[in-house]
Amino acid sequence: MLLESDVFIAYIKKEDWLKKLAIAIIGAIENGELSPVQASTEIFHEIYYVFSDYAPLHVIMVDEAKIAEIKNLKYINPDYTTYISALNIMDTYGISSIFDAIYAATALSVNVPDHTIVSTDEVYGTIRGIKRVDPRKLEI
Repeated sequence: MLLESDVFIAYIKKEDWLKKLAIAIIGAIENGELSPVQASTEIFHEIYYVFSDYAPLHVIMVDEAKIAEIKNLKYINPDYTTYISALNIMDTYGISSIFDAIYAATALSVNVPDHTIVSTDEVYGTIRGIKRVDPRKLEI
């Protein structure tokens, strides 16, 4: 299953409605209770994009390092086919976020065999072939 950025963003924010659950999810991944779990390396790009207007660069680097060190989490590097697929998904489903489209394309790839994405974002439920799991419904 692919973990989408909303969980990581909640994990590093000081306050977020999803933070407590994000901490539990990351803990379950690190303890091997939730497996296999993947994430796109695009989360690092999105985190910079989301926080760059109000967090100093050194804080963003610390937060990204914290995410990079999560044990038992496999990172997937997008290639050109992921980006082309993402653009196709944007066009087909009317998705406006390139990040959402990249995560969707990644979830549909061979790198995520169950084609499942863990996210609060309901847009993934509209994309054929993807199974969206709300993190609040994860069994951890």
